[in-house]
Amino acid sequence: MRNTCAKNRAMIPLKPIPWQSDAWTRALAEAITDPRALLARLEIDADDVDFEPDFPLRVPHAFVDRMRLRDRHDPLLRQVLPLSSERDAAAGYSLDPLEEAAATLAPGVIQKYHGRVLLIAAPACAVHCRYCFRRTFPYADHQQAVAFPSLIAVEHDASISEVILSGGDPLMLKDTPLRRLIARLDAIPHVRRIRIHTRLPVVIPERVTSEFVHLLRDARASMSIVLHVNHPNEIEGSFVDALTALHRSGVALLNQSVLLAGVNDDVESLEELSQRLFDNHVLPYYLHLPDRVRGTHHFDVSQQKGLELIATLRSRLPGYLVPRLVREVAGLDAKQSIAPT
Repeated sequence: MRNTCAKNRAMIPLKPIPWQSDAWTRALAEAITDPRALLARLEIDADDVDFEPDFPLRVPHAFVDRMRLRDRHDPLLRQVLPLSSERDAAAGYSLDPLEEAAATLAPGVIQKYHGRVLLIAAPACAVHCRYCFRRTFPYADHQQAVAFPSLIAVEHDASISEVILSGGDPLMLKDTPLRRLIARLDAIPHVRRIRIHTRLPVVIPERVTSEFVHLLRDARASMSIVLHVNHPNEIEGSFVDALTALHRSGVALLNQSVLLAGVNDDVESLEELSQRLFDNHVLPYYLHLPDRVRGTHHFDVSQQKGLELIATLRSRLPGYLVPRLVREVAGLDAKQSIAPT
């Protein structure tokens, strides 16, 4: 029998998705992978670009469409364009700053906090964000999670009430294997919540297919989606349609951003981001200080500046639109919430 949340979700009428179910796979296949092609598309010359990065470029056309032509400092472009400075050494930056290797319970299953596990549901992403803290993650060692053997660790631990699907990006799974995975988790009695962390609807809105919306609605467990939007300019076009479809499925929609130098480290961008998110049914949730992974030091924003930005946001916005400023610290039993002392 469905629980109350599932019943409430089922009562919300669903409108047809305005694109074909296979549109997202075509968009993924056509993503730009050559920095030269990206710069040519945007009519930009740049002399600080790494044209053969170790962490390769990948960015779908739908995301590029939201970038400004001839603007080398466009905040969306900065998130994806590989720079030569990524090869510079920086003190305090490492390959695994969150020590996830030490928190691995089984292949594909990571537990950092009590009652929750993170499942590496897919090893790839639709976009390669340059600040990614898993840019060197050993995905080959975690492939078994999709084939289910690693779920035994979840089934046998009754203290686990929430499973977080991550990656990579869990929505890189097609709808049929994703439905099987969620059904397997949904059948575990002590799993009360399933959370999907994804950026795919942001960069390829067509990933929000009718089948995906229905599987969210039909689950027994409470379903939530944590999106990853960093700048208000990302909330345009068909992404707005995708957010409407997700909202009508009845799932909780949250957003977590990363505070990034040259992208959103100004109060105007953060204020407008919170406003646009809420206008489109998404609650601002976390604002992360960047994880110190090797190759990302040029995105660093100081904790003090983060506190100043949050203080200004509090003076301009109602409390529910102000995200919590956090930093993840290896070994702690929760994310570190940062507030003025």
